[in-house]
Amino acid sequence: MPQHISLRTRVWGASLPVGGLLLTGCGESADAKGTSAATASASPSASAPSSATGSLPPLKPGEVRVAGQVDKPHTVTLAELRSLPQISVSVEFASAKGQQKHTYQGVLLHEVLKNAQPRFDASKKNGSLRGVVAATGGGDYRAVFAWAELDPAFAKSQVLLAVSEDGTPFEDASGPRLVVPQDTKGGRYVSELNHLWVGVVDPVIDGGQR
Repeated sequence: MPQHISLRTRVWGASLPVGGLLLTGCGESADAKGTSAATASASPSASAPSSATGSLPPLKPGEVRVAGQVDKPHTVTLAELRSLPQISVSVEFASAKGQQKHTYQGVLLHEVLKNAQPRFDASKKNGSLRGVVAATGGGDYRAVFAWAELDPAFAKSQVLLAVSEDGTPFEDASGPRLVVPQDTKGGRYVSELNHLWVGVVDPVIDGGQR
Protein backbone atom coordinates (compact mmCIF):
# COMPACT_ATOMS: atom_id res chain seq x y z
CA MET A 1 0.00 0.00 0.00
CA PRO A 2 1.29 3.51 -0.70
CA GLN A 3 2.54 5.77 2.02
CA HIS A 4 0.36 8.64 3.20
CA ILE A 5 -0.29 11.02 0.34
CA SER A 6 -0.56 14.75 0.93
CA LEU A 7 -2.65 16.38 -1.78
CA ARG A 8 -2.28 19.95 -2.94
CA THR A 9 -5.75 21.31 -2.57
CA ARG A 10 -7.74 24.47 -2.95
CA VAL A 11 -9.82 24.97 0.17
CA TRP A 12 -12.55 27.58 0.53
CA GLY A 13 -12.96 29.47 3.77
CA ALA A 14 -16.56 28.41 4.36
CA SER A 15 -17.72 24.83 4.54
CA LEU A 16 -20.37 23.65 2.15
CA PRO A 17 -23.95 23.23 3.43
CA VAL A 18 -24.11 20.15 5.60
CA GLY A 19 -26.61 17.57 4.45
CA GLY A 20 -26.70 13.97 5.63
CA LEU A 21 -28.74 11.32 3.92
CA LEU A 22 -31.49 11.82 6.50
CA LEU A 23 -34.60 9.90 5.53
CA THR A 24 -37.68 11.78 6.73
CA GLY A 25 -40.67 9.97 8.14
CA CYS A 26 -44.26 10.35 7.04
CA GLY A 27 -45.42 11.83 10.36
CA GLU A 28 -43.98 15.33 10.03
CA SER A 29 -46.04 18.19 11.37
CA ALA A 30 -47.12 21.05 9.12
CA ASP A 31 -44.55 23.33 10.78
CA ALA A 32 -41.81 20.78 10.22
CA LYS A 33 -42.75 20.45 6.57
CA GLY A 34 -42.74 24.20 6.18
CA THR A 35 -39.33 24.45 7.78
CA SER A 36 -38.03 21.68 5.54
CA ALA A 37 -39.36 23.42 2.45
CA ALA A 38 -37.81 26.72 3.48
CA THR A 39 -34.48 25.05 4.16
CA ALA A 40 -34.56 23.25 0.81
CA SER A 41 -35.18 26.50 -1.04
CA ALA A 42 -32.44 28.32 0.87
CA SER A 43 -29.61 25.84 0.25
CA PRO A 44 -28.76 23.72 -2.81
CA SER A 45 -29.47 20.00 -2.40
CA ALA A 46 -29.10 19.93 1.37
CA SER A 47 -29.91 16.24 1.67
CA ALA A 48 -28.35 14.70 -1.42
CA PRO A 49 -25.16 14.94 -3.48
CA SER A 50 -25.29 17.33 -6.39
CA SER A 51 -23.02 18.48 -9.16
CA ALA A 52 -24.18 22.04 -8.41
CA THR A 53 -22.29 23.55 -5.45
CA GLY A 54 -23.68 27.00 -4.87
CA SER A 55 -21.18 29.84 -5.14
CA LEU A 56 -18.13 27.68 -5.80
CA PRO A 57 -16.44 28.23 -9.19
CA PRO A 58 -17.50 25.92 -12.04
CA LEU A 59 -15.36 22.87 -12.60
CA LYS A 60 -12.96 22.63 -15.52
CA PRO A 61 -12.32 19.38 -17.43
CA GLY A 62 -10.08 17.09 -15.40
CA GLU A 63 -11.12 18.57 -12.03
CA VAL A 64 -12.87 16.66 -9.25
CA ARG A 65 -14.59 18.44 -6.36
CA VAL A 66 -14.62 16.71 -2.97
CA ALA A 67 -17.43 18.07 -0.81
CA GLY A 68 -20.32 17.18 1.49
CA GLN A 69 -20.02 16.61 5.24
CA VAL A 70 -16.32 17.37 5.35
CA ASP A 71 -14.17 19.98 7.09
CA LYS A 72 -11.94 20.66 4.09
CA PRO A 73 -13.83 20.62 0.78
CA HIS A 74 -11.39 20.95 -2.08
CA THR A 75 -10.78 20.35 -5.75
CA VAL A 76 -8.14 18.01 -7.11
CA THR A 77 -7.05 18.03 -10.73
CA LEU A 78 -6.10 15.21 -13.03
CA ALA A 79 -2.64 16.75 -13.31
CA GLU A 80 -2.23 16.70 -9.52
CA LEU A 81 -3.31 13.06 -9.39
CA ARG A 82 -0.70 12.18 -12.01
CA SER A 83 2.03 13.76 -9.87
CA LEU A 84 1.27 11.54 -6.86
CA PRO A 85 2.68 8.06 -6.18
CA GLN A 86 0.80 5.60 -8.39
CA ILE A 87 -0.38 2.04 -7.95
CA SER A 88 -1.51 -0.36 -10.69
CA VAL A 89 -4.40 -2.81 -10.72
CA SER A 90 -5.40 -5.33 -13.37
CA VAL A 91 -9.14 -5.88 -13.58
CA GLU A 92 -11.78 -7.81 -15.48
CA PHE A 93 -15.43 -6.81 -15.59
CA ALA A 94 -18.58 -7.14 -17.67
CA SER A 95 -19.96 -4.14 -19.52
CA ALA A 96 -22.43 -3.29 -22.27
CA LYS A 97 -19.52 -3.82 -24.67
CA GLY A 98 -18.82 -7.31 -23.32
CA GLN A 99 -16.13 -8.65 -21.00
CA GLN A 100 -13.24 -6.24 -20.54
CA LYS A 101 -9.71 -6.63 -19.20
CA HIS A 102 -7.58 -3.61 -18.41
CA THR A 103 -4.69 -2.39 -16.31
CA TYR A 104 -5.20 0.97 -14.63
CA GLN A 105 -2.83 3.29 -12.82
CA GLY A 106 -3.91 5.88 -10.31
CA VAL A 107 -4.28 6.99 -6.70
CA LEU A 108 -6.32 5.26 -4.02
CA LEU A 109 -9.69 6.98 -3.66
CA HIS A 110 -9.44 6.72 0.12
CA GLU A 111 -6.25 8.79 0.11
CA VAL A 112 -8.03 11.62 -1.70
CA LEU A 113 -11.16 11.52 0.45
CA LYS A 114 -9.47 11.44 3.83
CA ASN A 115 -7.69 14.72 3.05
CA ALA A 116 -11.14 16.35 3.05
CA GLN A 117 -11.52 15.26 6.71
CA PRO A 118 -15.00 13.68 6.72
CA ARG A 119 -17.13 14.56 9.75
CA PHE A 120 -17.59 11.10 11.21
CA ASP A 121 -18.89 10.99 14.78
CA ALA A 122 -16.05 9.72 16.94
CA SER A 123 -18.49 9.21 19.84
CA LYS A 124 -20.21 6.43 17.87
CA LYS A 125 -18.68 2.97 17.76
CA ASN A 126 -17.03 2.68 14.32
CA GLY A 127 -18.70 5.94 13.38
CA SER A 128 -17.08 5.92 9.94
CA LEU A 129 -19.17 2.86 9.05
CA ARG A 130 -22.14 5.25 8.73
CA GLY A 131 -20.29 7.04 5.96
CA VAL A 132 -21.23 6.96 2.28
CA VAL A 133 -19.60 8.39 -0.84
CA ALA A 134 -21.49 9.37 -3.99
CA ALA A 135 -19.38 9.63 -7.14
CA THR A 136 -20.76 11.69 -10.03
CA GLY A 137 -19.47 11.57 -13.59
CA GLY A 138 -20.39 12.77 -17.06
CA GLY A 139 -24.08 13.13 -17.82
CA ASP A 140 -24.87 13.22 -14.08
CA TYR A 141 -24.09 9.50 -13.87
CA ARG A 142 -23.81 8.50 -10.22
CA ALA A 143 -22.75 5.52 -8.11
CA VAL A 144 -22.66 5.14 -4.32
CA PHE A 145 -20.11 3.45 -2.04
CA ALA A 146 -20.06 2.61 1.63
CA TRP A 147 -17.05 4.18 3.34
CA ALA A 148 -15.96 0.73 4.54
CA GLU A 149 -15.53 -0.37 0.90
CA LEU A 150 -12.85 2.29 0.47
CA ASP A 151 -11.11 2.29 3.86
CA PRO A 152 -8.15 -0.13 4.04
CA ALA A 153 -8.87 -0.49 7.76
CA PHE A 154 -12.00 -2.44 6.78
CA ALA A 155 -11.56 -3.69 3.22
CA LYS A 156 -8.79 -5.13 1.04
CA SER A 157 -10.11 -3.50 -2.13
CA GLN A 158 -8.09 -0.85 -3.95
CA VAL A 159 -10.63 1.54 -5.44
CA LEU A 160 -8.69 3.93 -7.64
CA LEU A 161 -8.97 7.36 -9.11
CA ALA A 162 -7.34 6.16 -12.30
CA VAL A 163 -5.29 8.48 -14.50
CA SER A 164 -4.46 5.97 -17.27
CA GLU A 165 -5.79 2.80 -18.90
CA ASP A 166 -3.43 0.19 -20.35
CA GLY A 167 -0.61 2.72 -20.26
CA THR A 168 -2.53 5.47 -22.08
CA PRO A 169 -3.13 8.60 -19.97
CA PHE A 170 -6.68 9.92 -19.80
CA GLU A 171 -7.25 13.31 -21.37
CA ASP A 172 -8.79 15.99 -19.16
CA ALA A 173 -12.15 15.62 -20.90
CA SER A 174 -12.42 11.91 -20.03
CA GLY A 175 -10.69 11.51 -16.70
CA PRO A 176 -10.06 10.63 -14.01
CA ARG A 177 -12.04 7.38 -13.84
CA LEU A 178 -13.13 5.34 -10.85
CA VAL A 179 -11.85 1.76 -10.92
CA VAL A 180 -13.47 -0.78 -8.59
CA PRO A 181 -11.50 -4.06 -8.75
CA GLN A 182 -13.91 -6.02 -6.55
CA ASP A 183 -16.90 -5.38 -8.87
CA THR A 184 -17.73 -7.99 -11.52
CA LYS A 185 -19.70 -5.43 -13.55
CA GLY A 186 -18.43 -2.05 -14.67
CA GLY A 187 -21.38 0.05 -13.49
CA ARG A 188 -19.36 1.79 -10.78
CA TYR A 189 -16.39 2.48 -13.05
CA VAL A 190 -17.52 6.11 -13.20
CA SER A 191 -16.02 7.93 -16.19
CA GLU A 192 -15.48 11.70 -16.50
CA LEU A 193 -15.53 11.86 -12.71
CA ASN A 194 -16.20 15.40 -11.49
CA HIS A 195 -17.69 15.22 -7.99
CA LEU A 196 -17.21 13.15 -4.83
CA TRP A 197 -19.73 13.74 -2.05
CA VAL A 198 -19.10 12.37 1.45
CA GLY A 199 -21.99 12.04 3.90
CA VAL A 200 -23.35 10.10 6.86
CA VAL A 201 -26.47 7.94 6.89
CA ASP A 202 -28.69 8.53 9.94
CA PRO A 203 -32.02 7.00 8.92
CA VAL A 204 -35.38 7.65 10.48
CA ILE A 205 -36.96 4.30 11.34
CA ASP A 206 -40.52 3.86 12.61
CA GLY A 207 -40.90 7.59 13.14
CA GLY A 208 -37.75 8.01 15.23
CA GLN A 209 -34.12 8.61 14.40
CA ARG A 210 -31.78 5.77 15.33
